Order: sequence, then structure tokens, then C-alpha cells
Amino acid sequence: MDLTILYRGPLASCDYDCPYCPFAKRRDSGEALRSDRAALERFTAWAAAQTDDGLSVLFTPWGEGLVRSWYRKALVELSRLPHIRRVAIQTNLSSRTGWLAEAERDKVALWCTYHPGQTPYERFLGRCRELAALGVRHSVGIVGLDEHLEEARRLRSALPPEVYLWVNAAEGHTYTDEQADRWTALDPLFPYSRHPHRSRGLPCRTGESVISVDGDGTVRRCHFVRAELGNLYDGSYRSSLVPRGCPLDVCDCHIGYVHLETLPLYDVFAGGVLERIPAGPARPVTPDGLVTPGPARRPLPLVSR
Repeated sequence: MDLTILYRGPLASCDYDCPYCPFAKRRDSGEALRSDRAALERFTAWAAAQTDDGLSVLFTPWGEGLVRSWYRKALVELSRLPHIRRVAIQTNLSSRTGWLAEAERDKVALWCTYHPGQTPYERFLGRCRELAALGVRHSVGIVGLDEHLEEARRLRSALPPEVYLWVNAAEGHTYTDEQADRWTALDPLFPYSRHPHRSRGLPCRTGESVISVDGDGTVRRCHFVRAELGNLYDGSYRSSLVPRGCPLDVCDCHIGYVHLETLPLYDVFAGGVLERIPAGPARPVTPDGLVTPGPARRPLPLVSR
């Protein structure tokens, strides 16, 4: 079985203070950090033992994981295992990068977000250059707020052309066509992020070949649907891996809608779905910024398991 896992443990602390993030400057207690480490080590041991399956893993912590040694260790160890297809993490890139020299560079990848005002521009750009020198696959992105536009343009001009710069629509923010055009000039795929995607009843890979796992091993189809499919560690989730329609009206987060079968994003990001790296040069979606659903299986019944 080939399975993609989105892992999110209890870690909720971050070293940044972004005004658009509810976890900004949050501190975990020592006990919480020990719990997070134990949960991650349990997950890593489980993943290492699944030698009959092909696994791809994306760590999506609420907080910043790479400032914690156990996340760096997990990425290195998993990248070296033959049955691990890819291991990636979302990060603000605030921590050092030299440890990646120990990882299998063909398998490890970083999804990096630049937060203007939280880190000096030159420091972040320097980290990106370190990743390039190490040969580590990575994408770089920014939240599409007006006050970030000039910094985004500056970053795009400094990054190598082959490094994809993505732009996330700010949560709860509505873009005029003129505003959207400015962001689309930087990220031709921005129209996918601009509008939530209709999803109710539509086929999605989550719950079939993609699952979400928390620190206790509870398996759900994705981070946004709370219905449980079983537990990772007792294997009870396996019988629940079936095609199912999405129970939500819309999906508005990239780590969710990238798996919708009505969107062509598995082709757009072929070989780089987890780290958000397109298979080729990013191209505009449509002139009006709307995405027309492509061919897919017929809508599926809404099943709770």
C-alpha cells in the first residue's frame, strides 16, 4: 500500500509572533514538549517498521518543529529508509540547516514560509541559499497580505527561477481582481488559493490514500474533518481506507484541496505534492482566476468511516 500521512503532534509553540496566526509566540511547557517528543518518536518507529508499505510523510505542526531536535532527527532517519518515498515538513526556516547534510537529499524536503517582520529578509534568504547549496528540495512562500507584496517581489527576484514561490490567500481575506492579479504575477497558481473550493460530495484522496494522524495515533481523513477512522498503532484504520465524498461544503487550505480529485493539482505538483513543488514551471490557471473542475470519478456518498 502507498500511503501519504499528514502528521500533527501536540506541539503548538512557535518562535514567531505573526499577527495572523493564533499560535504566535505560544510556549509549550516542559511536559508538553516531552509529550510531543514521545509521540513523534512513537510515530517514527511505527513508520520505520512499515516496510511492506510505501509511505510519504508531511509534518504539519501547529508550531515550529525544526527548532526541536526530535523533528530534525525524525526527518533524517525517515529519509534514509528505502520504503519512505518522501518526508517533508512545513517550517518558518528560522533554525540552522546544516543537519540536512545527514539526510537523504533525494527524499527530504522543506515547505518554507517567509514571515516579514518576524525575521530579517537577508537571514531568510540566506537560509534558502543554504538549502540550495545542500541540494535540498524546497518551496518558498508568503501570506498574500498587501503589506507583504514588496517583500514578496523582492524575494521572487532573489530566488533562483527554479525555486517555486507560492502565495497563500490570507484567511478571511477577499481579493479584488486587481489585487489578485498582483499576486498571480508572482505565483501563477495563486488563483487556486484565492477562492475556497466546492467540495461536498466530491471525490478526494483523503481517507483512501491520504490520512491525517495526531500524536495519539488517531487517524482522520484530513486535518479538517473530525470523524475518526481508527488508530494508527492498532491497525484499525486500515479497514476504513475507502473512497468517500467530502462532507464539508468547501475546502480552503492547500494541504486539503490539493487532494481533491476534481482539481488537477496531482498533475501540477507531480513528484512534489508534499513539499508544494510543481513538476514544471507554474502556469496561470485561467484568466478570470476561477478553477473549472476536471475529469474525476462521480460524486461519492458521504460516509462517516
